[in-house]
Amino acid sequence: MNINQRLQDLREVMQREHLSAFIFPSTDPHQSEYVADHWKGREFISGFNGSAGTAVVTMTSAALWTDSRYFIAAEDQLKGTEFQLMKLKVEGTPAIPEWIGRECGPGADVAVDGTCSSANSVKELIADLRKQGGITLRTNLDPLAQIWRNRPPIPENPVEFYPLEYAGESAHDKIARIREALREKHADGMLMAALDDIAWTLNLRGSDVHCNPVFVSYLLISSRDVTLYINKVKLSSEVLTYLKTEGVGVAPYEDVRKGLNAYFEYNILLDPDEVNYTLYEVVRRQESGVRSKIEIIEEESPVKRMKTVKNEREIAGFRSAMLKDGIALVKFLKWLQPYIGKPEISSLTEISIDQELTALRSEQPLYRDISFDTIAGYQEHGAIVHYEATPETDVPLRPEGLLLLDSGAQYLNGTTDITRTIALGPLTDEMKKVYTLVLKGHIQIELCKFPSGTSGTQIDVLARQALWREGLNYLHGTGHGVGTYLNVHEGPHQIRMEWKPAPLVAGMTVTDEPGIYLAGKFGVRIENTLLVTPYKETEFGKFLQFDSLTLCPIDKTPIIIDMLTQEELDWLNAYHQRIFDTLSPHLAPDEVIWLREACSALIPPLSICVV
Repeated sequence: MNINQRLQDLREVMQREHLSAFIFPSTDPHQSEYVADHWKGREFISGFNGSAGTAVVTMTSAALWTDSRYFIAAEDQLKGTEFQLMKLKVEGTPAIPEWIGRECGPGADVAVDGTCSSANSVKELIADLRKQGGITLRTNLDPLAQIWRNRPPIPENPVEFYPLEYAGESAHDKIARIREALREKHADGMLMAALDDIAWTLNLRGSDVHCNPVFVSYLLISSRDVTLYINKVKLSSEVLTYLKTEGVGVAPYEDVRKGLNAYFEYNILLDPDEVNYTLYEVVRRQESGVRSKIEIIEEESPVKRMKTVKNEREIAGFRSAMLKDGIALVKFLKWLQPYIGKPEISSLTEISIDQELTALRSEQPLYRDISFDTIAGYQEHGAIVHYEATPETDVPLRPEGLLLLDSGAQYLNGTTDITRTIALGPLTDEMKKVYTLVLKGHIQIELCKFPSGTSGTQIDVLARQALWREGLNYLHGTGHGVGTYLNVHEGPHQIRMEWKPAPLVAGMTVTDEPGIYLAGKFGVRIENTLLVTPYKETEFGKFLQFDSLTLCPIDKTPIIIDMLTQEELDWLNAYHQRIFDTLSPHLAPDEVIWLREACSALIPPLSICVV
């Protein structure tokens, strides 16, 4: 990639348009976390390929903002370019408007593509730039259309049915529930823009985004009609017939603006964090124009929280998917065992172990794909939170230290996400201590009991308290929701330090993944996917708890047993017993022997009393 040439081409466009700066977010017109290649503009202009970040280019400078997951990777990928790394949430890092104000001065003209920025983000940016001396923001320009040669097209991959036996509820019934939720918000209809929300609502899946079984589209719901805006080449005659029976019409993807202009109701719900600014403005102009009867209701889409609470079929699917995933993981760990501590392990690399694990998963029934690119980080690579091995960075394993392996799969009846940190030979005392501290945090989340209505922010400290006592911390979230054969990251509920008001509700899935990353040394993360379930009801109300869905042994080798409380040790032993009881009937005899040892109880050393 010749980033400097791309910057030169961009600045020529900016000069013609009389712009002082252009902002490149990471998103697409649907505010997706992971986007189709067509919308990877920030990566195109900067070379940084992480899932989160914002690039800003002025006529004389360039900078990229990203979070702690990508600090190390971004530093490496930005080498040799003009881009300066801006570390989010690190003291001294300027906000984007502040930096633009400093670089461009008062009265500058700045632009961002309004189709790839949410309504809220643009409105906030307009206000913040105004404070920097009256800087104005344009939203009607996409310079990539002029400088990105051979730009990948918008995907045209076929859409497929998602069987009712896995979905557990028909599209017709989901739409009825959505309309009921809209009435409670006094809304006549809504524009649905989030791709996973649309896929969930219609019981359809696609392959337009790598690892995410979604399809590029919009869904406009009114009190009488439902219209799917999509490139019709993606729909077979069978899918078209199905949509018609479910009461869903179809129109071209690019006609969504026409659909909004023709919207006949009194008001419409637009989630300002989900709907892009360009489409928001289409409706707003109607609201203030001739058709002033249309009112915009700016609230969170009700679909977000609907799909996070799994029904009985979806929960059964998750358990089935985790069983298959556990079988594949046990086969993988048994395959790896003979190499551990042996010189022969140097024949394996980060990429080759990823390939082996993926191959074993692909043998399982209903396997469709990986759920994200595997993070296989050996030693110092494990300290790069979202590291992805490439042929240039791939390293052979050695019979020592730690391997961090974060991976997941898409099965037709569920999505998996698991991290295990594996000892490949002798460890330092520091490695053992950090590993045990992370494990303590993981177990404390697993053990948590909490009142109904509790937010993940209120329990996040449980994962960090042992780490904080040692002056250690991690800046990413402790947990995120997981979709039902959908996106591996699902919200709005999360477990993290930053305040997230979405309560945890029985039926939700959420990960538990504390970690510590020591740059240049190693990283440790331990992750299970959990199900929120009822615990008990008392005079103080209903209480909830977590049930671990993930079925895979946690490496006991690095554990300093004396650092675990009896309660933590009891949980670990019970968890391993459950894994053995659940998986062993599905394994070959030699695999059962390996699993029995991997799941054997940890017993504290006996104290010796000297008289």
